[in-house]
Amino acid sequence: MRALVWSATFIRAFKRAIRRQPELRARIEQTLRQMAEDPFHPTLHSHKLKGELAGSWACTVDYDHRILFEFVQNPESGEEEILLLTIGTHDEVY
Repeated sequence: MRALVWSATFIRAFKRAIRRQPELRARIEQTLRQMAEDPFHPTLHSHKLKGELAGSWACTVDYDHRILFEFVQNPESGEEEILLLTIGTHDEVY
């Protein structure tokens, strides 16, 4: 299981998303749990990004919402972690 590291940008975007659609909170939390266990689980549709976002990955929360993230190494423990970059609709994050 990998640790999830919430960036300040992700926290703001998460709060904005659940303020707009409170029913989305449970789905986001379920997606985050799944990411921590297996970031490449088929239900997440994880994929590497290209262009300006090269080096980042995206996964699906629901039909229109995506989470952008990167794999980073913790400098203290050496463990691989998942840095959560942002969350939003397809048009907001790409």
